[in-house]
Formats: sequence, C-alpha cells, structure tokens
Amino acid sequence: MSTGDGTPSDARKDDGQGGGSPQFSVIIPFRDAQSTLPEALASLAAQTDPDWEALLIDDSSRDGSVALVRAAAEADPRLRLIHDPAQSAPRGVAATRNIGIAAARGAYVALLDADDRWLPEKLAAQRRAFEAGADIVFSAYRRVDAQGRSLGEVPARPRVLWADALAGNPIGALTGAWRRARFPDARMPARAMHEDYAFWLSLLRDGAVAHGLPQVLAEYRVAPGSASANKVRAAGAVWALLRDEGLPLPRRSLNFLRYALGSVLRRL
Repeated sequence: MSTGDGTPSDARKDDGQGGGSPQFSVIIPFRDAQSTLPEALASLAAQTDPDWEALLIDDSSRDGSVALVRAAAEADPRLRLIHDPAQSAPRGVAATRNIGIAAARGAYVALLDADDRWLPEKLAAQRRAFEAGADIVFSAYRRVDAQGRSLGEVPARPRVLWADALAGNPIGALTGAWRRARFPDARMPARAMHEDYAFWLSLLRDGAVAHGLPQVLAEYRVAPGSASANKVRAAGAVWALLRDEGLPLPRRSLNFLRYALGSVLRRL
C-alpha cells in the first residue's frame, strides 16, 4: 500500500498549516470518480476552517481519478492519496473507508464521498461543537440530483441516542464526524447496504450521544439507480441490521415500522 508519492500509507506528513497533526481527517473513498471528484475537492478547499487533512483512498479506479488526485495532492499537501497499484478488484466502500480511518491523524474524523460536497462552514461549525464537548456531530443536509437541483432538505435532530437511531439512520454519512480519542477503534462494518447506519449504531451503542446541527452543511447527490434508491432492498437491509443489533422480534418489528413510516413521511 502506498500514497501517491510512493511513501507508506501511514507516513506522517505536515498538515500544511505549519503544525503537526490536523484537527480534522477527512476520509474520501473513490472509484471511477473523475467527473465528480473536482467538485468534492473544491468544496473541501473552500472550508473556512483550513486545519484538515484529506485521505483519498482509491478502490481500483479505471478512469483518470488517481491521476487527478495525485495532481491535486502535489498542489495541496493536505491531500494524501492512498493507492495500491497491485489491487485487482474493488474492496467496497466500507473496507476502503477503513483504510483511511486507520491512517487518520486528526483529532476528529469526518466522511465525504467523491460525488458529494460540503458547504464552506461545515468543518468550522463542527469544530465549535466538538470544542463544546460533543463526541459525534452531524448536521442537516440537502439532497440534490445529478445536475445539482435540490430534491429537498433532511433536517438533523438536536440529540440522538442509540435507541433513537433504531427507527432509521438519523445521521447522513457526509455530515457525520466523531472524536477519534473517544472512538479509537471505530471501523465501518462490511455490509451489502447501510454500512454507514451500522457504523453510527456501533458508536452510539455504549451510551454516546450524537449532536445535530440545524444548518444545512452538505449536499448529497442522489444518483439514479443507486443502492440507497432501491427501497425494497433498503428495507430488507434495515430489517437485517436491526436483527444484528440483537433486538427481540417485538422491538425489532416496532422499530422497523417506525423506519418505514418515517421513509414514507420524508417523501410527502
């Protein structure tokens, strides 16, 4: 495993701000994302809080994504490319994110996908919440289509516990961030769907609280035919996830009903 400049993926680099470890480590997995990566990276560069590193982990891209990231990293030392030339098949999003999470050096870890974007105040707003004592911070976000047209906003609850989250994933992955010292072993589980939902449940399970920010701080691109857009498969994956959380059948059924009703109401 190596970075774009041939150094080991766990090599320590300066954060570009004249110090050592940055405040935020941003995890960006990508595969064949040449068309959307520039916008995602531009939204990261536009952050009003510049104290971050970004770990961009290639998952067997076949287009020009790796070359694009390598060139961007040469221009901005806060970008770290993790690329394995010997990789012959995709790992999947969870395993790819976990490579970046393991290499993170920041006090806080945040997720950004290659086809999404952040608004400029995103990291600054979350940093204020962390400095006020939060261990998990997320926000409201906007759903957009492939052309960037709004499909509506998803609000953030002010406070989320594990029991609250059993009724459906309340944390948009592109908005979520966590304190690395509080969750040093945090890793995303391998699932066919909803690996981010399972991840947030794993962080909340021991009594942690997720703090939601009301402002829209990110835009989630909804791709036609995406896995999350397949409602039947998504529902089956939620049922399996609730089963794996160890819920007895009556409680599992109740929370699944709450999830289903919430999904309908969000589309009204």
